[in-house]
Amino acid sequence: MPHTAPRTGTPQRTQPRWWAELPLIALVYAAYSAGRLLARGSVSSAVDHGLGILEFEQALRIDFETPLNDLFTKHASLGIPADFAYASLHYIVTPAILVWLWKRRPTQYRAMRTWLMLSTLIGLIGFITLPTCPPRLLDASHGLVDTMAQYGSYGWWGGEASAPRGLGGLTNQYAAMPSLHVGWALWCGIALYRHGKSGWAKAAGVAYPLLTTVIVMGTANHYFLDAAAGAAVMGLGFLLARPALRLTDRVWARLTARPTSGASADAGLGAARAEPAAADLVASDAAGAELAGCDTATGPDLGVSASSVSGGCETSAGEHIPQQSTRDADRHATAPADGAPAAAR
Repeated sequence: MPHTAPRTGTPQRTQPRWWAELPLIALVYAAYSAGRLLARGSVSSAVDHGLGILEFEQALRIDFETPLNDLFTKHASLGIPADFAYASLHYIVTPAILVWLWKRRPTQYRAMRTWLMLSTLIGLIGFITLPTCPPRLLDASHGLVDTMAQYGSYGWWGGEASAPRGLGGLTNQYAAMPSLHVGWALWCGIALYRHGKSGWAKAAGVAYPLLTTVIVMGTANHYFLDAAAGAAVMGLGFLLARPALRLTDRVWARLTARPTSGASADAGLGAARAEPAAADLVASDAAGAELAGCDTATGPDLGVSASSVSGGCETSAGEHIPQQSTRDADRHATAPADGAPAAAR
């Protein structure tokens, strides 16, 4: 049987290790936080952007944050829980869903994690290019109240967004567009709905992003268009996640591909094994011809040609030289032994 060189397959990615995932996630989140701080821009331009968004919404009658904010400021039973949810769930639910996917849905984890990270980085571009004043920081004449400041005595936050008291300088309050509170909540909801098995998980997957959208508007932390932009950012990240995974897999395959010298060596070994076999065939034929007292010549197919046999060969009856036709062998066997002329044969 011919020797076949083994095929070398593309290295397969296994489930990411936790000790590699944690630094990667921490690095992306650190870049996100640092980018928010570096993208503060001027307060006046941020206020102008915020007013422009509010006026555009009012012209289209889609300023849903105004009636919701009125409801939250008048009813503490709604405003206080909403403030707690805004200040905490964003930083608890998202990591919890990541861990759940890593442990329970490892085949979907890489795609979901890549989607979340790409969307976060895209949102950071929005913070840098379009610093926006949130509704709660607009002049009071616009009728919007900062519920985080109104109910600040009930929680750990102060008057500077959801940052703990005294740490407001570590956050960028003018990074309202897009709303990644809504974007991350949408990601969590899709993860629960698509990969959760129970009805409760699917119900939570629908309710969580909708509730988050209401909360960010009712607490006057985001405009309705901020929420819509957060959903759009997640959609763009979703579209880019698959090409990004293919690219990283190709890079990974090149970095981890084994050298092909082993396969070449196996192929060379097969050729080396074939050459002695052909040489043995030639040697065997040549030896047979020499023993019969004949001169032989080999053709290009490494065999012995019948037409190259000398007419002076002598063989016993019924014996023929290898590669000689049967008719030539019979004629040679009936030839006179005393060298009679051809006419007498």
